[in-house]
Amino acid sequence: MAKDEMDNITENNPLDEQAKGIGEADILVGIPSYNNAHTIGHVVRAVQAGLAKYFPEQKTLLVNSDGGSTDGTKEIVRDTTVDDFQTILITRKAAPFFKIVTPYQGIPGKGSAFRAIFEIANTLKVKACAVVDSDLRSITPEWIELLVKPVLEGGFDYVAPLYQRHKYDGTITNSIVYPLTSALYGERVRQPIGGDFGFSGKLAGFYLAKEVWETDVARYGIDIWMTTTAIANNFPICQSYLGAKIHDAKDPGADLSAMLYQVVSAALDLMETYSAVWKPVRSSKPVPTLGFQYDVGLEPVNVNLERMIDRFSLGIKELGVFWKEFMSKELYNFFTKLTGSRKKTFRIPDEIWVETIYSFILAAHRRVMNREHLLKSLTPLYIGRTASFVMETLDSGAREVEEKIENLRSTFEAKKDFLIRNWDE
Repeated sequence: MAKDEMDNITENNPLDEQAKGIGEADILVGIPSYNNAHTIGHVVRAVQAGLAKYFPEQKTLLVNSDGGSTDGTKEIVRDTTVDDFQTILITRKAAPFFKIVTPYQGIPGKGSAFRAIFEIANTLKVKACAVVDSDLRSITPEWIELLVKPVLEGGFDYVAPLYQRHKYDGTITNSIVYPLTSALYGERVRQPIGGDFGFSGKLAGFYLAKEVWETDVARYGIDIWMTTTAIANNFPICQSYLGAKIHDAKDPGADLSAMLYQVVSAALDLMETYSAVWKPVRSSKPVPTLGFQYDVGLEPVNVNLERMIDRFSLGIKELGVFWKEFMSKELYNFFTKLTGSRKKTFRIPDEIWVETIYSFILAAHRRVMNREHLLKSLTPLYIGRTASFVMETLDSGAREVEEKIENLRSTFEAKKDFLIRNWDE
């Protein structure tokens, strides 16, 4: 499709006027952004190619919800297009393709960007939506099919991503978010904070009606909020295999206290909201998984075990006095004794780790101290648990690592009674 054949409605018009100019649409793909000029052009091309290839008869729309970029991000979105579909073996799209580039309003953050996308989807009575990150290097046109088609043709309201990741990438997801979410709500969504999702227009309207847009959801909690809200309100969910998600890998031993606080705090807020939902749940089940699963090359993740263990030991010395306020004596003694362990014998078993997470959750729930200080103090214990996991899996393949993560999920479920018994005390 040549550029002059595409309806390209830019931020020069007010948002409501842009929407009125479109009327209604079948599919919307949103891209939140903030200074992503070096990557967003590829994402836009992949989205447009995916819509043209897999939904040629549908009226489609790309929405860039931008947080005030100053590096040319918006201009790149506006000007980027697939000029020659024949070169990528796609026939000419029959139905119109539109594009909106708009700044979002409200609290700075990904959630506010999503809110603008939900509003446009609701206004245009869109049937199916997807959102994808603006810094993706591995997105292909097939991602759009995998995120949208289960909604249009499969009867699902929510499509979570399923990625293949390096065994030491996504450690917060693997050690906390996935097993905790599964144990709480009974649905094994493997990447509940993956960042790329599909959802129905009906669910977009449901999200939009929630009074969370002046809270931390608007800043940093949108991914886990979307997943949990869909599960807790009985929307049909599935996950689609997207292959690798290539992004800037981080050392699991780096300073992650802010991210850890954000993720765990968001999960705790949802636990408070949906306590009547998760308390009766006693087991979990797999969710339907769509897409052809295959092995992909993954970028390495560098790990500095010595530094991680040192940070764990320093944390015990500096923060132990706070943990005594809410940890059991047995749990506290385990960690203090572990500081003297040699690297070869340094281990934090699943049972200890699950009791640790539940103890922190209960302490935050009871407000025994400032929540941010409390949850950020989990960081050295998380780093220690990650170091333990790394040492246990140095020679393990992907299948063995996944089995260990599933064993941890089972332990979260087995010890859930401890959480329930102490929640209302």
